[in-house]
Amino acid sequence: MNKKVPMRLLLVTIHAFRSPQAVPLAAACLKAFLDGRPAPAQPVTASCADFFSEDPFTEISAAILAGQPDIVAFSLYVWNRIACCSLAEMLRREAPGLTIIAGGPEATADPAGVLGEAPFDFLVVGEGELTLSDALECLAAGGSMEGVAGIARRVDGDVVVSRRPAVTEPGILPSPYLSGVLDAHIPNGVLWQLSRGCSFGCDFCFDGMGDRKVRRYPLERLEGELDYMVQRGVNQIFVLDSTFNQDAKRARALLHLIRKKAPHVHFHFEVRSELLDAEQARLFAGLTCSLQIGLQTSDPNVARNVRRSLDRHDFVARIGLLNRAGAVFGFDLIYGLPGDSLACFREGLDFALALYPNHLDIFPLSVLPGTALAARARDLRLRHLQKPPYTLIDSPAFPAADVAAARRLAAACDIFYSRGKAVAWFNGIVAALRLTPALFLEEFAGWLREKSGGEFVENDFRDEEIHLLQRDFLRVIFGRRKISRLLAAALDLVDYHYYYAAAVLSVAPDLPSEQDLSRIDLLRCPFTVPASTRLAVFNYEILDLLDAGEPNLREIVETLERVGSFAAIYPRGGEVATESLAEPYYRLLERLDGVTPAERIAGDLALPRTEARAFLEFAAEEGIIALRVSNAGVPTPECR
Repeated sequence: MNKKVPMRLLLVTIHAFRSPQAVPLAAACLKAFLDGRPAPAQPVTASCADFFSEDPFTEISAAILAGQPDIVAFSLYVWNRIACCSLAEMLRREAPGLTIIAGGPEATADPAGVLGEAPFDFLVVGEGELTLSDALECLAAGGSMEGVAGIARRVDGDVVVSRRPAVTEPGILPSPYLSGVLDAHIPNGVLWQLSRGCSFGCDFCFDGMGDRKVRRYPLERLEGELDYMVQRGVNQIFVLDSTFNQDAKRARALLHLIRKKAPHVHFHFEVRSELLDAEQARLFAGLTCSLQIGLQTSDPNVARNVRRSLDRHDFVARIGLLNRAGAVFGFDLIYGLPGDSLACFREGLDFALALYPNHLDIFPLSVLPGTALAARARDLRLRHLQKPPYTLIDSPAFPAADVAAARRLAAACDIFYSRGKAVAWFNGIVAALRLTPALFLEEFAGWLREKSGGEFVENDFRDEEIHLLQRDFLRVIFGRRKISRLLAAALDLVDYHYYYAAAVLSVAPDLPSEQDLSRIDLLRCPFTVPASTRLAVFNYEILDLLDAGEPNLREIVETLERVGSFAAIYPRGGEVATESLAEPYYRLLERLDGVTPAERIAGDLALPRTEARAFLEFAAEEGIIALRVSNAGVPTPECR
């Protein structure tokens, strides 16, 4: 009996850009399911291929066809729908006999539109594991797709959609992690799916592909996945659960599990503010994590227009729990929702920034296919792009000119506040200027637009450039407001937190032991200052400035003497340390170049040998400086 030749299925994912979140989770789920089927009638060899939106179509097409697949399946999202449809047309021309299919949120929400744009043989609508398996069996048998649930296809010029109920217990599906499909992605970061579906059903959202029933994976499976990922060196995990804290008991159990098994892994959670409590705030603060909270709008009437509720007093109180516990969090904001206006958006910025979020993620309204908002967009007179990303053009309360102004304001906030790591000092500086946050950011947007010679976007600038932009703009606006006497304190705060943020993201050097240091002559060693250490000069004594707490520039200037200070800011024991230094020690660090022996530099600075040796020992133990080592990983001969 002849053994059947496996069909070759290529699952293609086109990511928006390279990032730790560029993980082909949907494709991996499909492959894990197909690989785990017991004795299918038609064997299938499924493989995954990852590309990026920046990749030329000709290169993607050539790479796809190089493997001689029988079937190519695309995962369609807002960011790649146009690219996938164009590639389908290209593949159809180059390989007429190839079966080309697609699935994902765009295919599920708008099957008629997708089939009208590209020559897909059929679409998988909804969850794909069972549907794709059934469809492959039909293809192998040469039969029609008529009896397959979860398929959209053309029939006599019409689009026929056959829906399939969602899997009620997703835990029965094989894990894309425990199956090993995503092993190569784990060290860079993972998407960890804890549930499917979302019970809230906001009008603008297609989360869970429209499924309002939340179906959760068993805790036993999640524990196994977490162990598996930790063992393989995962460093950050993006938790896919539309409302992580909806089930409070389950959330607590997972947070305790994470604290026990992955205390050094960085987690990203999405939570609902109205479900937060003091215990959750404490547990989140005890982890290496950040929370994303969907504020969307600060206007309760606008919220009601999209079937959301907002109690501003309750929101402030719940966020206060996070601030008091020391948890890191950010907000989502949308401008252009029904009933929204530029004035309302400005007020939303003021409301949000007053609560000290670590960052704001601000988006224009996208009228997504398949959403309740898309169904009534015409009645609401929401004019929007008909193709991805479906963004708002204008509405009765938000004319096009105001949409453009909101876009600039959002970009200014992204640059100055979020990318600029301004949370610790922003409100204090804005208060000193007697401006609202929105008015301050509008002034920054106008200044930056003039400086840039036109429109600007957040991606135009590197972190180092943003730091310099902040300093330059503050000089300008403090001068305009005639409070230049407060500028030095403001710049100290800006500089310190820039260096602090850089140290947080740095990798500390390996620390020498007492025995290591006892074997070398510290003064003869050519030390270096590692990239993790930031050396800084301040106008005020930096420790006094930090002890002042909430930055009140007028009070700082009135109570602190402008004596100047020198400091080293560096990672230490999982935190950031700030060491205020006497100027000779600072100058010694400044001149360490990995070549010149420390004693020569100390001599030039008239530092006594005993003092220099004691300081170098302290700095080496702290990780402020590092020994230059040979290729064998031992101190160079001149140290011994």
